[in-house]
Amino acid sequence: MGCPDRRAPAPGPERPGEGPLQRADRNMIELLQELRVAQTGVQILFAFLLSLSFTDRFAELDDVERWTYVVTLLLSVVSAGLLVAPAAAHRVTFRRGLKKETVQLGHQLCTVGLAALALTLTGAVLLVLDVAISLAFAVPAAAAVGIVLLTMWFVLPLRLLWRTGRIDDGAPDGDRAGNGRVPART
Repeated sequence: MGCPDRRAPAPGPERPGEGPLQRADRNMIELLQELRVAQTGVQILFAFLLSLSFTDRFAELDDVERWTYVVTLLLSVVSAGLLVAPAAAHRVTFRRGLKKETVQLGHQLCTVGLAALALTLTGAVLLVLDVAISLAFAVPAAAAVGIVLLTMWFVLPLRLLWRTGRIDDGAPDGDRAGNGRVPART
């Protein structure tokens, strides 16, 4: 006797009884759940960066370290703003008949926010390793961290989309013609 099929239902029109508005509602809920994970990390990192400037050792930073700190702090603010923006957009457009458009905007803001977060984390690693060890070690280590994050967060998912032939054409989940699949490129 085999294991029961525990796969989630397919996105798009294959879900029985789910219309475009229900799909948009589900997508918004899923997006907001994903954002909760990212926002917590951004808030912790932002708090860490803010607290650094009030330590005694902060006065000892050289110009490179100080500019790395400033750029990383500003990136963390941008990351936080981008990752909070979908919730704010939802609030502003609430009950205005723009659910699908709001979900798409939230998706775009979240994607850019994750890219900004990858840069923020890379900057934080650069700063800490520069202060703790040396700039000569910090630069390649931070570059490796940036490459790993971008690979895990963007390259692997995009590769999966290309491999399975599900290319995002900008349409919300299931709004493409046919079955929601785009033929694989040859």
